[in-house]
Amino acid sequence: MQTEARVGVVVEGGGPRALNSNKQPPIRQQQQHSQIGTVSQLLAGGLAGALSKTCTAPLARLTILFQIQGMHSNVATLEKASIWHEASRIVREEGVRAFWKGNLVTIAHRLPYSSVNFYAYEHYKKLLHMIPGLESHKERIGGDVFVHFLGGGMAGITAATTTYPLDLVRTRLAAQTNVLYYRGIGHALQTICREEGVLGLYKGLGATLLGVGPNIALSFSVYESLRSLWQSQRPDDPTVAVSLACGSLSGIASSTVTFPLDLVRRRKQLEGAGGRARVYTTGLFGIFKHIIKTEGFRGLYRGIMPEYYKVVPGVGICFMTYETLKVLLADLHATV
Repeated sequence: MQTEARVGVVVEGGGPRALNSNKQPPIRQQQQHSQIGTVSQLLAGGLAGALSKTCTAPLARLTILFQIQGMHSNVATLEKASIWHEASRIVREEGVRAFWKGNLVTIAHRLPYSSVNFYAYEHYKKLLHMIPGLESHKERIGGDVFVHFLGGGMAGITAATTTYPLDLVRTRLAAQTNVLYYRGIGHALQTICREEGVLGLYKGLGATLLGVGPNIALSFSVYESLRSLWQSQRPDDPTVAVSLACGSLSGIASSTVTFPLDLVRRRKQLEGAGGRARVYTTGLFGIFKHIIKTEGFRGLYRGIMPEYYKVVPGVGICFMTYETLKVLLADLHATV
């Protein structure tokens, strides 16, 4: 979820204008942005998120499989787990295409999620700048970081709540190995509603909102702070390289801080899936205690390595796609 947030702020100060040497007068430029801003941002953000997720799907599935191992595996099995071992098992037992299991629902989820996230962030940021006291501190780093942090968190919560059922279905499809209980998106939605009720589509929403707000808020604020510091020290460095480096570092930072909540979220989403008995009968803090007691503190970070590995390519692909689409859509609008 964090990749799209990090890239969303990349174009804020530059957008298509940064990649175009032809400078426009401020008024005309502002009018063009208002005309194409909303549509191009929604479309470019959604497509960038979908392409990025597709390219990093194998690592994303490995992350999910590692996160849920502690639910039904014994300690001996967990100690033998490794990225290479799990990847080899997938190829041997399920085939190479299995790395993209659940990717269709990932795209179906990512398109609206990314679009809402980009769009909401820009509007929350404008609203926050209208608050008395913040308007006068727009150019100061402290006030700017606060706006990015709070605006990013609110945008993440809005996007996650809006598209949550698809996120839950994606987790359940990706977690399936040899036995296929859910045959697709529609079948999964129908089965969950029939067996667990409509509220079953929102299992783990609490942990999701607790995690997604800080995650995206950290992504936005760390990205903006690093980029501002970098550009103040090395203003001549290429924008693409700066954005990729800062985006990757912000992704690693936000993932490290919020990964335990993401792990609990995945496990809550799988509670009762496929007719299995419930593993956790307590609340959020009870689940944390159970994981630490049975798997140790390291159990909270099970799957963090494939998560780290997908940050750099994920940010790079998402950023380049987003920037390219923004330029193409701007040029297309100018020729119409």
